[in-house]
Amino acid sequence: MIVEFTTEAKRDLFEAAEYYEDREVDLGKRLRDEVAEVLKTVASAPCLWREREAGYRRVNCPVFPYYIAYVIREECVVVVAVAHGSRNPGFWHDRLR
Repeated sequence: MIVEFTTEAKRDLFEAAEYYEDREVDLGKRLRDEVAEVLKTVASAPCLWREREAGYRRVNCPVFPYYIAYVIREECVVVVAVAHGSRNPGFWHDRLR
């Protein structure tokens, strides 16, 4: 399946990577690479993660404390958020409307 990011999800990832890059050289790149690897798995088996009540699916990053929230739209996985697991994790729920 094709993976697309909403504008807000791109911003989420950019801001998180920038935060980590400010702390250590290449740490932001490692976050982006990890998200890309997780999304390769999601693209190959998007229904592997359960659909939540609000209609989205969520997959945790294995190293960084982030998760990726996505919806399936026809032949596309649409990433709606890249969110920190404990910092106001539901901030993006209004994006599902």
